[in-house]
Amino acid sequence: MARRATAERGARRHAPGRIPSEGDMAYDTSMTEGYGSDAMGDRERGRSRWRGSGGRWWVWVGRAVLWAFIIVVVVNGVRAPFERFTQSDTPTGGATTTPKSTFPTTQASAYALQFASAYLNYDQGNPAARATKLAPYLPDTTDQQLGWNGSGSMKLDSAQVAGVDVRDDHNALVTLAVSVNGSSMQLAVPVYSSGGAMAIIGKPALMPVPRKATLPEAPNVTEDSAVETQLKTDLKGFFVAYAASDTASLDRFVAPNSSVTGLGGAVQYAGIKDVVVPEGGDQRHAMVTVTWRIPNAARVKGASAGELDQTYDLTIIKDQDKWDVGQIRGSTEPAGP
Repeated sequence: MARRATAERGARRHAPGRIPSEGDMAYDTSMTEGYGSDAMGDRERGRSRWRGSGGRWWVWVGRAVLWAFIIVVVVNGVRAPFERFTQSDTPTGGATTTPKSTFPTTQASAYALQFASAYLNYDQGNPAARATKLAPYLPDTTDQQLGWNGSGSMKLDSAQVAGVDVRDDHNALVTLAVSVNGSSMQLAVPVYSSGGAMAIIGKPALMPVPRKATLPEAPNVTEDSAVETQLKTDLKGFFVAYAASDTASLDRFVAPNSSVTGLGGAVQYAGIKDVVVPEGGDQRHAMVTVTWRIPNAARVKGASAGELDQTYDLTIIKDQDKWDVGQIRGSTEPAGP
């Protein structure tokens, strides 16, 4: 009977679709042990998940650092151009520099040259002509003679732009090197610009030409007298061809891959006055003073041609027993007596 009862309890426990009752649970200790075992397993798994969560904290810390870096990069990228646009053009303290500006210096230079032609030419016999020429440059409220009292005469011989001092986006002082009535001086012209339009905003000012500079002493050079003697002979053919732009002849004296043209017959070779060549290797810089014969511009019959000494810097390159010309240009060396 005991065995039968046990079998019935087992049948009731394993019958499909049947939910165990409280009575079943009271007699079936294996089910109680099973539930306890599952609960214990859940607690163990929970502890296992908690022990592994430390790695996740490091992941979140890494993500936070990465996002902070990205934010810093973005903020600096936006701030830098904003600061460039808003910062002052003139530094605080120390030496001042010309401010960055959108002032049209090229157009203002041409404008000042045209104005100078009207401003520096006048004749008391026809003062109205000067006022008419000045009118396009002056505001309507400005004295149309711009300071001239109507007496005397002045003639502008020549004018060139010497410099532009930009004060801001609308104002600049254009300095012109001028020759007036045979005298050299400078003229400072105040030019105003706005939206492509220009005007002379104030009265110009005559200024002195730059003073004569004191030259430094010429450096001591150890000259190669043998090469100098050779070049005085060899360079004769070069300068004859250079004066006439004789390309075929120039090729005999010019180094490969060098570009030397000539003066197109404007002058004639008259001689070499001086050659200075420092000691060195197979490539050197020589200073050569050549005498040019200048044809008489007036073509006066019987008049002799003038002569003019000019100094050149030549790059010379040794080719076996001769020297080729690699480059010819003007010289900055002090002129001799």
